Amino acid sequence: MKNLLLGIFACLVSLGNAAEKNLPIKGGEVFEVDGRTAFLILPEKKAGPTPWVWYAPTLPRLPGNEEVWMFEQFLAKGIAIAGIDVGESFGSPDGRAHYSKFHKHLVEKRGMAKKACLMARSRGGLMLYNWAVEHPESVACIVGVYPVGNLTSYPGLPRASGAYKISAEQLGAKLKAHNPVERLAPLAKAKVPIFHIHGDRDKVVPLEANSGLIKERYEALGGKMILEVVPGKGHDMWVGWFQSQTLVDFLIANAS
Repeated sequence: MKNLLLGIFACLVSLGNAAEKNLPIKGGEVFEVDGRTAFLILPEKKAGPTPWVWYAPTLPRLPGNEEVWMFEQFLAKGIAIAGIDVGESFGSPDGRAHYSKFHKHLVEKRGMAKKACLMARSRGGLMLYNWAVEHPESVACIVGVYPVGNLTSYPGLPRASGAYKISAEQLGAKLKAHNPVERLAPLAKAKVPIFHIHGDRDKVVPLEANSGLIKERYEALGGKMILEVVPGKGHDMWVGWFQSQTLVDFLIANAS
């Protein structure tokens, strides 16, 4: 009887500590990896490893309802959606370490394909790009909705330095090791295809210093990137960002 009560108590404690997250689509699973809240939304199971979209930033309110349309298109094509909340990491080494454990968990324990399709929304670009350049063999493609690719542009070195646990001056001296726009060569060598959609009136994540600069440097390295520039649009909730058939088709075509 005592052992039974202890077992019940342990279950209650486990439930009380369970990861919690409100997902925009029913049927997803929320769990913990490396002490961080993660989620996985599965399509109908088919034979072999499941192709998947890695969404970032997975913050408390993201992904949101605006992503439902895209997610439904992916699921209909047999592509899962997943993400892990690494907080405001801005692509820091700590965030990258959580990402590596998340990728390992999904591939080894959940049957996901080794190569993920990375989907970066806004500052999710810093997180995904900094992981991708260190693991190009695990990236099928990258798509971005006004993604950040330049630490000096957003959030700026003074704000980002806290996540990197060094001073702004020290971070500035190490940009080649931490700034996505400085680190694209491994992706180009691996021939990772990239697609971004970005507005030319974006004041938060300026086009020229982010998607524009990534395209310029990526193509100079021999990589292939499509950049769709939306005239007159900024860093906002315009439905066209989240219902881009071009973006969806690009990702589906490159899912492995």
